[in-house]
This record gives sequence, C-alpha cells and structure tokens, in this order.
Amino acid sequence: MAASELYTKFARVWIPDPEEVWKSAELLKDYKPGDKVLLLHLEEGKDLEYRLDPKTKELPHLRNPDILVGENDLTALSYLHEPAVLHNLRVRFIDSKLIYTYCGIVLVAINPYEQLPIYGEDIINAYSGQNMGDMDPHIFAVAEEAYKQMARDERNQSIIVSGESGAGKTVSAKYAMRYFATVSGSASEANVEEKVLASNPIMESIGNAKTTRNDNSSRFGKYIEIGFDKRYRIIGANMRTYLLEKSRVVFQAEEERNYHIFYQLCASAKLPEFKMLRLGNANDFHYTKQGGSPVIEGVDDAKEMAHTRQACTLLGISESYQMGIFRILAGILHLGNVGFTSRDSDSCTIPPKHEPLSIFCDLMGVDYEEMCHWLCHRKLATATETYIKPISKLQATNARDALSKHIYAKLFNWIVDHVNQALHSAVKQHSFIGVLDIYGFETFEINSFEQFCINYANEKLQQQFNMHVFKLEQEEYMKEQIPWTLIDFYDNQPCINLIESKLGILDLLDEECKMPKGTDDTWAQKLYNTHLNKCALFEKPRLSNKAFIIQHFADKVEYQCEGFLEKNKDTVFEEQIKVLKSSKFKMLPELFQDDEKAISPTSATSSGRTPLTRIPAKPAKGRPGQAAKEHKKTVGHQFRNSLHLLMETLNATTPHYVRCIKPNDFKFPFTFDEKRAVQQLRACGVLETIRISAAGFPSRWTYQEFFSRYRVLMKQKDVLSDRKQTCKNVLEKLIQDKDKYQFGKTKIFFRAGQVAYLEKLRADKLRAACIRIQKTIRGWLLRKKYLRMRKAAITVQRYVRGYQARCYAKFLRRTKAATIIQKYWRMYVVHRKYKIKRAATIVLQSYLRGYLARNRYRKILREHKAVIIQKWVRGWLARTHYKKTMHAIIYLQCCFRRMMAKRELKKLKIEARSVERYKKLHIGMENKIMQLQRKVDEQNKDYKCLMEKLTNLEGIYNSETEKLRSDLERLQLSEEEAKVATGRVLSLQEEIAKLRKDLEQTRSEKKSIEERADKYKQETDQLVLILKEENTLLKQEKETLNHLIVEQAKEMTETMEKKLVEETKQLELDLNDERLRYQNLLNEFSRLEERYDDLKEEMTLMLNVPKPGHKRTDSTHSSNESEYTFSSEIAEAEDIPLRAEEPSEKKVPLDMSLFLKLQKRVTELEQEKQIMQDELDRKEEQVLRSKAKEEERPQIRGAELEYESLKRQELESENKKLKNELNELRKALSEKSAPEVTAPGAPAYRVLMEQLTSVSEELDVRKEEVLILRSQLVSQKEAIQPKNTMTDSTILLEDVQKMKDKGEIAQAYIGLKETNRLLESQLQSQKRSHENEAEALRGEIQSLKEENNRQQQLLAQNLQLPPEARIEASLQHEITRLTNENLYFEELYADDPKKYQSYRISLYRRMIDLMEQLEKQDKTVRKLKKQLKVFAKKIGELEVGQMENISPGQIIDEPIRPVNIPRKEKDFQGMLEYKKEDEQKLVKNLILELKPRGVAVNLIPGLPAYILFMCVRHADYLNDDQKVRSLLTSTINSIKKVLKKRGDDFETVSFWLSNTCRFLHCLKQYSGEEGFMKHNTARQNEHCLTNFDLAEYRQVLSDLAIQIYQQLVRVLENILQPMIVSGMLEHETIQGVSGVKPTGLRKRTSSIADEGTYTLDSILRQLNSFHSVMCQHGMDPELIKQVVKQMFYIVGAITLNNLLLRKDMCSWSKGMQIRYNVSQLEEWLRDKNLMNSGAKETLEPLIQAAQLLQVKKKTDDDAEAICSMCNALTTAQIVKVLNLYTPVNEFEERVSVSFIRTIQMRLRDRKDSPQLLMDAKHIFPVTFPFNPSSLALETIQIPASLGLGFISRV
Repeated sequence: MAASELYTKFARVWIPDPEEVWKSAELLKDYKPGDKVLLLHLEEGKDLEYRLDPKTKELPHLRNPDILVGENDLTALSYLHEPAVLHNLRVRFIDSKLIYTYCGIVLVAINPYEQLPIYGEDIINAYSGQNMGDMDPHIFAVAEEAYKQMARDERNQSIIVSGESGAGKTVSAKYAMRYFATVSGSASEANVEEKVLASNPIMESIGNAKTTRNDNSSRFGKYIEIGFDKRYRIIGANMRTYLLEKSRVVFQAEEERNYHIFYQLCASAKLPEFKMLRLGNANDFHYTKQGGSPVIEGVDDAKEMAHTRQACTLLGISESYQMGIFRILAGILHLGNVGFTSRDSDSCTIPPKHEPLSIFCDLMGVDYEEMCHWLCHRKLATATETYIKPISKLQATNARDALSKHIYAKLFNWIVDHVNQALHSAVKQHSFIGVLDIYGFETFEINSFEQFCINYANEKLQQQFNMHVFKLEQEEYMKEQIPWTLIDFYDNQPCINLIESKLGILDLLDEECKMPKGTDDTWAQKLYNTHLNKCALFEKPRLSNKAFIIQHFADKVEYQCEGFLEKNKDTVFEEQIKVLKSSKFKMLPELFQDDEKAISPTSATSSGRTPLTRIPAKPAKGRPGQAAKEHKKTVGHQFRNSLHLLMETLNATTPHYVRCIKPNDFKFPFTFDEKRAVQQLRACGVLETIRISAAGFPSRWTYQEFFSRYRVLMKQKDVLSDRKQTCKNVLEKLIQDKDKYQFGKTKIFFRAGQVAYLEKLRADKLRAACIRIQKTIRGWLLRKKYLRMRKAAITVQRYVRGYQARCYAKFLRRTKAATIIQKYWRMYVVHRKYKIKRAATIVLQSYLRGYLARNRYRKILREHKAVIIQKWVRGWLARTHYKKTMHAIIYLQCCFRRMMAKRELKKLKIEARSVERYKKLHIGMENKIMQLQRKVDEQNKDYKCLMEKLTNLEGIYNSETEKLRSDLERLQLSEEEAKVATGRVLSLQEEIAKLRKDLEQTRSEKKSIEERADKYKQETDQLVLILKEENTLLKQEKETLNHLIVEQAKEMTETMEKKLVEETKQLELDLNDERLRYQNLLNEFSRLEERYDDLKEEMTLMLNVPKPGHKRTDSTHSSNESEYTFSSEIAEAEDIPLRAEEPSEKKVPLDMSLFLKLQKRVTELEQEKQIMQDELDRKEEQVLRSKAKEEERPQIRGAELEYESLKRQELESENKKLKNELNELRKALSEKSAPEVTAPGAPAYRVLMEQLTSVSEELDVRKEEVLILRSQLVSQKEAIQPKNTMTDSTILLEDVQKMKDKGEIAQAYIGLKETNRLLESQLQSQKRSHENEAEALRGEIQSLKEENNRQQQLLAQNLQLPPEARIEASLQHEITRLTNENLYFEELYADDPKKYQSYRISLYRRMIDLMEQLEKQDKTVRKLKKQLKVFAKKIGELEVGQMENISPGQIIDEPIRPVNIPRKEKDFQGMLEYKKEDEQKLVKNLILELKPRGVAVNLIPGLPAYILFMCVRHADYLNDDQKVRSLLTSTINSIKKVLKKRGDDFETVSFWLSNTCRFLHCLKQYSGEEGFMKHNTARQNEHCLTNFDLAEYRQVLSDLAIQIYQQLVRVLENILQPMIVSGMLEHETIQGVSGVKPTGLRKRTSSIADEGTYTLDSILRQLNSFHSVMCQHGMDPELIKQVVKQMFYIVGAITLNNLLLRKDMCSWSKGMQIRYNVSQLEEWLRDKNLMNSGAKETLEPLIQAAQLLQVKKKTDDDAEAICSMCNALTTAQIVKVLNLYTPVNEFEERVSVSFIRTIQMRLRDRKDSPQLLMDAKHIFPVTFPFNPSSLALETIQIPASLGLGFISRV
C-alpha cells in the first residue's frame, strides 16, 4: 500500500518531542512522494512544519484509530510501534485506571501507588477456570494460565516478574502466590498454602528495605518453587535467593534505611523478652541512622515485628531460635557502634571496657579480649611462618563492617534454609510453578559490581525471553501452515559472551583476584587491552581510565572499576570467624557450618548483594584442600553458576512474563511520566516483543470474526456459503498487495497497519451510508416542512382576507353611527348649557337665603349651648372622681383575683400531670366552663338592667326637656305680657332670675345624667367588645388546638406506621440473616460430617486388611450402620452395647451433640421469630386502634394477674417435678437389673408402668392448664395494651397544654373536648359491642347448624361401625367436641377471667365424668371379650366334633357348586405394616435403589414420603417408640447416603428434596397440632398420630431439607455456570447489532457463537428442564419459586461479574444484547407464572448495568440521571463500567474522565459496599412453608415395581 494512500489530509501521526517523548499531530495536506516537509497541526492548536530526514526519508509513525486505543493487548494495535504502545498504556492507566495490559505473552503491570480493590477472593474466583484472553488483563489471569497449563500439559511452569525497584515486583509475586494458595488449596490439613504466604513477611523483614524509589524494596532476588501433587494441590515450596545487598547492612544513602528487621527490633525494644538485647532507638545505632529516615510513613514497625514473629511461629521456627535470631541481629547493631582509636598510621586500639563491644560479646557468647584483639590485628601466613600484624583504623573499620555483613549473610542463609525446611513436604512432588521475583535492568550515575551482576542476569533473561517469543511466533505460523520467513530480532549473545566467555570480563576479574598485587586499575587496563576496539559492545570513556562501557540490550551503561576486586573476593578475616565459631551461643556456630562442608545452598557477596542458590553437592574426590578452595570461589564465579542453574530451570519450564513499570519517581498515584515509562519499556523487552510481532503478522482474525466485522464491505453477490472462500475473495479485492496478508487454516494473518486500513475502508463505507441516509431523511423532512408551510400560508391568506373584509364593513357602520352620534351630541351640549345656567341661578339664591337664616339660628344656638356646657362640665368633674375611685377598687380586686387564680392554676397543672386525676380535671374544667357561662349570663342580665335604667333615664330626660320647652313658651308669653305690661317689669325680673337659676340647675342635672348614661353606655360597649374579642380569641385558640391535635394525631399515626414498617423490615432482615447464618452452619456441619465419614472410610480401609475367607455383609446393613442415628436419652442408653461392639462409632455422639445444639438454636430462633411476629401483630393492632376511636375495655385487676402468675409458676414447678420423676422412672427401668424383675410380666414392672401412665396423664392435664393460663395471660396483655395507649395520649395532651397554655379557658376547653371524645367513644364501643353480640349470635346459630350436620354424619358413620368401635368413636367425638368448645369459650371469656374460671371448673367436672364413663365402658368391653372368647372356644370344639363324624370319602364325593361371593370393600386406615427385620429391605428398595429416571417417573409425586409416613403411622399406632425411632433414623441416613453417592445428579437431588419436604409436611399435617389441622378433612384428622410427638424429628428433617436444597443449588450452579457467560454475554442473540471489535487478540475466545458454544436458548432450555423436573417430582410451588430466584441470582451475578472484568463487553451494542437477553428471561418467568417469585429483582443490577452502557454520558443532567437510575449498583461498579466503556464503532464516544469524576462526587455520600464483584456463591435462606396434602392416605396404592410386597395395608 503506497504511503500516499495512508498519509492523506487529516491523517494523524506521532512526532518525537523532548518533553512528552511523542506528540500527536494531524496532516494539513496530502503527502506526495518527494516532499521534504509535512504540514502538521498539533493538538495544542499550533501549526508545525515537520522536516523529514534527508538520508532515511522516514515518515512519522501513523496513529491508530481511536477505536483501537485502550486495547487489552498491545499486539492488537494495528500500527505497532513505540508511540502507539506508550499512548495505549497511558490511556488505560490515566483514563481507565487499569494497571494491567497484555503485550502478547507478557503482562505489563504499572504500579498505581494506591491500594486497589481488585485482589479479593471474589476476583480470584472470577478468574479461576477462565482462559487468559477471556477476561481483562490481571496478574490472576497469568497465574491461572500457568496453573491450567501445568495441569493440562503436565509441564512445570514459571512466572518471571521483573522491573525496577519500586515497580511492584514483590507485590505482583505475592498476589500470584496468593492466587495459587486460594485456588488449589493444600493436599493435607497442615495449611501449606498459609505457610507459603507466611514466608513473605519473614523474607520482607530480612531482605527488604526503604530506598529513595521504594518504601519496601526487595534487595535480593528470589525464585520460589511451589510444589503440587498429582491432584494439583499445594504440598510444599522451596526458595532460592540471589544477590543479597550486604552493603546495606553497614551503609545507607540519604533518605534510605537498613533492612526492616533492625527497625522492627528497635521499635519492640521495650518488650520484656527483648530487655536482654539492650536495644534502644534506631538513631542510637550507626548502622540504622546513616540514612536519616528511620520511620516510614504509615508503617508501624512494632506491629510488623509481631507479624514477623507470628509468621516464624507458623513456619515452625521455635521461640528459642527466634530469640537467637534477634540476639544475632542485635549483636550486629552493637558491633556497628564499636569505635577505634588510632595509635599511629598503621595500628589502632579499642578503648578498654568498650560498652558496645562488651554487649556484642555477651550476646554472641565470645571472649571479649580475644574479639578485641582480632578486630585490631590480622594473621599473615607464609610458607614457613605466621605473623600477627596490627591494622590501621580504616582497615579495622572495614574489617568490622565486613564481619557484620558476613554474619548477616550467614543468618540470611540460615533463615532461608529453615523456611525451606518448613515448606518441604514428605509427599512426592508431581509438578511445580516457580515465581521469579528478580531485579530489572539498572543504571545509575555511579554503577558498580552490583549493577554489573544485575544487568548480566537481565541479559540472560532477555535472551531467554527473545527465544521464547520467537519460538511461539514460529509455532503459531507452523500451526496455521503459513510460509515461515525468518524474522530478524535482536540477539544479545555477543553481550553475554563479552561478560562470561573465556577471557571475558568475569574471567579477567577472577584472574585479577588471584594475583597477589592485583588492583582495580590493573584489571581495567587488562579489559582495555583485551576488548577495546575488538568488541563493538565494549567502550572506554573519554575522560576516565578506571571505567568501562557495555552496550546492553536496553542501554549503554558505564561501570566504575573501583571496588570490583574487593567485592568479588568477599574477604573476611579468618581469625574473627574462628572466634565466632568458638561461641558458647549454640546457634552462632550453626551459621558457619557451611564453611566447613562447602555444600551451602546459598553463598554471599561482600559489599554487593548475596547470590544465594542451591549448589548440588558432589562427592569429594582428590586433595583434602579441595573444600577450602571451593569456599574461596569468587562472588562472580558463584553468581555465574547460580545464574546458569536458574536458566536451566527456566528453560525446563513454560515461562510466563510479568513486566512491572514504575510510572513516576515521586510515588504519586496514577501519575504517568512518559520519559521514565519509555525507558523501562525499552529495558524490559516489551518493545522488543512489539518489534518481533510487527515484523511478522501481528493482527490475526478468525474467518468468522472477519466476516462479521467487514460484512459491510461485501456485496450480496460476494457472500458465499463458504465463509473462508468469501473472506479470500473480498481480501483480494480490498488489498492488492498479497504480501500484506496470509490465509491460515483457521485465521487470517495481517501485516501491521492493515487492520487500520480496513477499519478506514469500513468507516468510509459507513460514513457514506450515513450521508446517504442523512440526505434522504433531510430531504424528506424539508419536503414535509415545505408542504406544511404552504398549507399554513394558504390558511393565513384566507383568514387575512376575511379579516380585511370584516374591517371594511365595520368602518362603514362606524361612519354612519358617528353622524347620528354627532347630531344627538350637539343637541345634548346646548341643552346641558341651559340647564347649568338655570341651576347656578337657583343655587345662588338658595345659598344666600340659607346664609341669612343660619346666622340667625347660630346666634340663638350659641346662647343655648353655653348653658348646656356649664351643666355638663360640672357633671363630668363629679363622674371623673367617681371613676377614679371605682377603677382603683376594680384594679385591687383584679390583682387579688389574679394572685388567687395563679395559685389555683399551679395546683391544677400539678394535678393535670397525674393520670389518676384526669377525670377530676375534666370535672373541674366543666365546672369552670359552667361558671364562666354563668358569669356571662349574669353580665348579660346586668347589661339588660343597665339598658332598662338607660331607657328610663332617657324617658325622664325627654319629659324634662318637654317641661323646659313648655316653660320656655310660657316665658315667651310672659315676655310678651311684659312688653305689654311694662309696669310689671321690675317684679317680674326677679322671678325671671329665679327661673333661670332653676333652669340652669335642671340643665346641669340633665347634663350629668346624660354624661352618666353615655359613660355607662361606653363601658357596656367596651365590655361587650372585650367579651367579643375574648370569644373570638377562644374560638381561634380552639381552632388552632383542634388543628394541632389533628396534625399531631396524623404525625403520630404516620410515625407509628413508618416505625412499624421499618421494624417489620428490620425484623425480616434479622430473620433472614439469622436463617442464613443457621443454614451456613448446617452447610458447614454437613461438610464436616462428610469429611468425618471420608476419614472414617479411609481409616477402615487402612485398618481392615482383607483376609482370605472374608465374608461380605449386606450393603444396606453396612450403609445404615455407618451413619449416626438421632435418638433421645433412652435411645442413647439402649445403644450402649451397640457402640461397644463398633469402636469406630465412638465419635458419633460428639456430632450428635453439635447437631442437638444446632437444633436447639433453631427452636430458639423459631420462638424468637414467633415472639417477634406476635409483637408485630400487636403493634399493627395498636396502629389500627389509634386510627379508630379508642375503645374502653374492662380493666383487669392486679390481684387477679398476680394470682394467675402464681398459679402458672406452681403449675410449671409441678410440671418440672413430674418430668424429673418420669426421667427417674425411665432410668430405673433402663438400669442394669435382673431380667425377671424388669420383665414385662413382673409385678414391679407393672407397678412402675402404672405409675408412669398416671404421671403422664397428670402431666398432660398440667400441660393443658398451663396452655389455658398462657392464653389467658396473652388476652390480659392485649386488654392492658389500650390502657398504655390511653396514657400516652394523655401525656401528649399534657405536653400540648404546656406548650399552648393560655389560661384556664384553654384547659377547660381541652377537658371538655376530651370528655366529649370519651362519651363518643363509649357510644361507639356500646354500638360495636352490640354488633359483636349480634355477630356472635349469628356465628352460634351457624356453628349449631354445622354441629347438627356433623352429628348426623357421625351418627350415620357410627351406625355402620361395630358396637365397640361405636362406643369408642362416640367418646372420642365427645372429647373432641369438648376440646373445641373449650377453645371457643376460652376465646369468648378472654376478657372476663371469672366467668372463664367458673366455666373451666364445670368443664373439668364434665371431663372427669366422661373419664369415669370411659373406664366403665372399658370394663364392660373386657367382660364381653372374655365371654366372647369362651363362646368361641365352645363353638370350635363343637365344629371339630362334627368334622370328625364326617368321613373323607363323603367330602370328596360331595359336588361343589360354584358360588359368586361378593368381595366386601375393606376399610383401610391409611397405615402400612412391616416386620422389624424388613426395615433394611424397605429402606433399600424405597430409598437406596430407587432411581428417579426409572421407576419414580410413573409414581404419584411424593409417593416414597407417603409410604414412609404410613409406616411411621403404624409404628405410632402400635406405640412402638423403638420402631419409630429406628425407621426415621434409617430414612434420614439413607437419604444422606443417596445424596452423597449421586449428589451431582439434579434429578436425584430434586426428587429427594421434594420427598423430604412432603414427608416433613405429612409429619406436620398429621401431628395433631391445631395449627396444622385447619385444612384437613375429618378423615385426615382421624389419621393423626396419637402416641408420639415427632417435633424433634421434624426439625431434623427440616435441616436435612436445607442441606438438600443447598446441594441442589450447587448442582444447578455447576450446570449453569459454563453456559452463562457464553449465552448472556458472548453470543449475539440479535445478529448483526454489535459486530466484532477489531481486537486481533491471541487466545481470545470469539464472541461469535460457533458450533458447540452455548447460547441464550441453551440457558432457557436448561431452565425449562429444571422446572419440568421439579414440577414432575411434585415440589412445592413456593420452593420452586425460591429455586428459580436462586438460579436467576446466579445468572445475574456471574454475568455482571464477567461484564465488570471484560473491557470488550462494555459497549452500547452489548448493553442492547444484555437487555434483550434479560427480557427473554423475564418472558420465561411470565410463561411459568413465576413473576412474583422475586427472581426478576435479582437481575436488577445487571439490568441497570446494561442501561448504564446505553444512556448518554456527557452532561451533568446525564450524571444525575445515572445516579438516580443505578441504585442497585455500588459506586465501585458504576465507576468500573464507565471506565471500561469501549466504543465498537467510530461514531460512539468514550466517557470523559471529568464525567467519571462528576459521578464519583455525586456518589461519595452513598454508603454501599466497596466490593466490586457480586458474591456469586451467595445462597438465599430457604424456607419451607406448610403445604398440606389433600390426598387421602387410605386411597394410596403401592406399585409392584417398588418391590415392597413384604408390607401390607392396614
């Protein structure tokens, strides 16, 4: 394909960048061959001219389509190159928060520096059994692949984990080992997997340290071999270690620490057992304070020390050895504090009695003087003499540090050896999986001997990795029969030869170490002379003569020669070692035994790390000094040998690679540094894998996948029936260059970039189709719009023209109207002007005349008012004085009355708080209301009186005014007379003066009276207003109080209802939890029971060696004896001889005790459940009562309650005494005594049995009395309950009064309201009681009718019975009638204990009379039987005599006539009789050998259960407790044995679950208990058990049913599990919706359904099969619903878990497929009428996950909708689905990181489980609701196919 076709406009490319390594850009124009510059547009928005290299003319790397970004496998990328790999990793790590990615066979793991919830047991279970490509990349997937290949190929495996320090190697290796430990388990009970995991904390404490890059960096390499047996269970492990960094013991760089164990010791120094070590703070020791960072944030060294000691104990390292290890480590710390003082330049000394040295010597048990001497001296040996030479201070310090390193290395080796011993297994190892946790390629500013060894090891591992990848590629091509062309890949053999070949770097180093005067400089010169300019991989730095450069596969590394020789020699003074070997401390010489034997499994370096490996010991042949020479092998030589051994091991295994990447150097969570990542990718070989893949055919598709994806590019004529030929034809048309692809047997192989090209063609085709669709739709929409607009325009025109015509007509009408209006208006204006003028004239005249008259009137009025004013002023002064005095008096009265009222109010409030004076309060309030009413009436009367006085005063006033007027007239007449008679003026003036005075006096009196009347009127008006205001206030307060009471009543009812609902929910949850806990205990018990049986069988197989002449026992006999039996105390006493015979059964009672405890716990739980249910019913009744009006109930006096409780206690104590006497009698019967005494016919036996029967009868009577008393107490509690509610309401009203206390009137009102309410409730209660009495009378009439019918039926039946049975039936009927009557009257007189007591006494008398009658009848029956026997004997003798008289010939010769004798129908009793010895045969034929698919298919559902119950009924009828117990125990044990043998067969388990439930229901239905007999017929009630109470066995059967149900769930889970993922997720139910995403993954299962894969139809068929089998077996419908609910939960949980772990399944189209599949399951539920089973609700999380895949995921509104929609999913699950969401087509968009953060912010307050996956193993607690059978037992026929001819119907 030409570059011009790919490098077109808008094509995206990668260009190099110094900061981001690679940058993305877009072409602005097409590339043409010969162009030197590319015009690019960067993502930042800038334009750039990118110049091509003139020499190579290499074009920039093309970028993959967005649809391929974020792939699980890097090799699935179409363009395979460095920027594509880097970008894919960054997108997965930053955007999707995914740390694992495949790169072919390599797992790339990026350290998140954050704890992620992806390593729990649920994740382990999800990956267990899955193919490597089926799930998202994970360390568990690699571990599962290794485990699977080991089991499948029977070849050892190895997991190679490598990477830089801080990249997460140790953690990855730890998780891999945890996976093996969890999945495989151990072969023994020694918990080997726990020991393997326990080795981690020990090795981390002694081999890990804090560095600048990592807080828990492994400073050694290790290879752990985990051994497995033939069943692939862990049996042991072995560890090899490499290159321990010994130099860290004596030196640490800045911000680093020594090994963790030293700081753990210092942190635990205060422990009493560590006092002898004399330790302190870590800063007190030279070896632990050099880094200046003794504490790691978030790590408690004291706790870590406890974990280390716990791990040591688990691995078998005793306390004494542990203390020995700690002594040596403490000694090393004290040795580091030993200081030297210089004498001169060549010698030094230690100060006398130096404390650190003395502590070291005490701890090590060596001589102080000797150790002090050899620390400052050394011994030189020549051929003839030995010299002791002092050493300088620097040499002494170096020797001290070398000794410390040597001791630590030896201790490290010793601990590794003991760990290996603890992990060693005596069982032969069949295979192993090795986990190699080794350092990655290292390069620092200064690189020394350690880095050289590390990089040498990485060169060897890289070579092995390249060869393995190359080999896999070659195998794939050969398998698909593709022509193999040699791929050029990097071979680092020349670099390895440079290091390890003859005259290589290691060889020259060893040779220089043997030279007496060899130095680092001379060694460097030899290197230059040997390799410089001769080897292209070896270089010399320009500015140094003491360094060299090696071109490694990852990078060039410059090594400093200084220290190489010293570290390679590993020199320790021999005299110091001898001093340590002579120690009194026993453990110390053990460390140095390897020096003498020279067969150490590990060896040490000096100042580097310690290469530790097992060296096979060979028998020493030759000189005796050979061992010493072996010990003197250099570190480089030892490391080379151990590395060769490691490579041999790895080459003998199938390797799996994990490459750990460190994303940044600052340990920031989810921060990606591109430079560091690229550096590590180059170093770890990931890019080399990519290069090898890219050189061949990296993209690989099956023909079906290719056809499904690129069907769009094909025409209809191109599609053939042969998919392979179709794909070939299409590819030849699409890609012209045939070298770009190859056709294999099952796959098509593509070169790099071809899938991207095909995707481009597909996208172009889809885009063109989209454009065509858009074009058509837009044209159709516009045409519709045009037609709509045209129609609208015509309509608008029509309406506008009509409007205009109407407007013109209106204008004409208005013009005509205007002229008429003008005419009339002008006339109106002229007329109006005339009227105005006329009116103005009249007004002027009237005003003038009025003015004159008013002036005249004012003058007269002024004189008159002056007189009135004088009169009223005088009256006002008198009234004001009177008012003041009256006001003061009234005020004093008010104050006094207020004081008295407050006192009274306080008393009333105190009295209001007591419930006892509630009624008095009501009476007081009523009186006060009446008083107030009287006051109001009195005031009204006063008001009427005052009004009458006022009217009288007004009358007087009117009369006075009339008098004054008459006087005035008389005066006027007199004045006129005076004018006439002027002569009489003087005399008359005096009379006038007198009259004026009288007039003024009368006026003043009148004025005072008027003022008094006005004042009184005002006062009365004010009083009326005040009363009205008070009345309105009272009304308002009344309304507010009513409103408050109503609201509070509503709130109370609502709160009560809410509390009731919450409590019921909580009770249901608690009950389910308790039920689940109990069923889990049962499950665990059954597991332990099976384990016990297996061990017992193994023991019998081991002990019972077959002998000649051995006879086999009956299988049924052995099977029944092998199982334990459930029995009571009597049975245990009787089974003692049997247990003595069978010693293997001694452990059975222990299991029974546990079983009985469980049974007791269940009964307690059932009682608690019943109590809770009763309490719940009580609360519901309270709520109903609160909603209705309170009813008054007769109160029960406390004395009666005490009397009843005392009586109940007496009865219970008597009951206990009777039980004790009964047990003593039973023990006396079962004790060892003479057989003639305890024989059934003996007199003592008869006496005891009589006592026993009398005691049992008395016990039954007492039981009945206790039951009656308890029912009475319950009724009394119910009667007391309303009282409590009443007191609650009064308290609430008191609180209302406290809050709203406005005075006495409010209290009086509330009291009045309560009294009214009480009166109303009394009326209602009387009405209700009347209705109840009427209803009771109706019920009595109905019951009498029914009783009459029943009596007639019984009479008809009794007439058919024989006389004896008739008497017994009539008595039995009378007893049952009395019992029913008793229960009826018990309910009737529940509220009146006295009546009930008198009724009970009369009932007892009647029962005693009946018992006496029964005894009399029994006596008469016995007499009649004896007479009948006598008569029968006489008749028999007579018949024998007659037969003797007849000769034989007469009998023969007499002809016999054939007579038809009618067979009388036998009346069966619904019982089956069998002999005791036939019990084993019955169990064998009915249970052990019965096959559901064979005989059982044609049987009545539950027939075995009915047969067994009928046998139990007969044993009960015979009163044979031993037979009942034996049959029930054999039945239970046989069912268990059948399920153990055929427990994997669904039909078998379903069959016996159905029959066990039916047997349980039969025991309940015919138990005789009232609650289970409601639905029985009269005939069925006759079949009830009469002698035994089998409640305990019902509990045992219930537990057995629970176990069978759990086994059934496990069976159907095992059947469904392989189908679920394929059918619900992978199979395309709606064909062509999703299409396959272009993954090209290897080992990935296809999402297209091939032949043999499961589909949704497979699941539905299986569900149909399960349902039909359960229905056929007659399983209870409620139980079927529970099974279906469990099945659907399993389907939903497994589907959702796989969805959460598979990125390729999280797409829009897959969401549609899931929703369709779920709808099909719902349709199945509807078809089976199981929608109310709760199964649909279990699929809710899956439904919401599918909806989440399909909804919009952009805006804040979308986030809000998602949060409200996904309420069944946890926050972790929602975020995981959004992170995994992957577009299948280019038209879909990815979910942005900001949107996911918005979701997280909105859900941060949601309290849900942090667990990611659902618990697919969860089993809902099962219940068995009572389901009585309508089948009559007497009608059941036993088929001959069952082989039960030895039992007969009774």
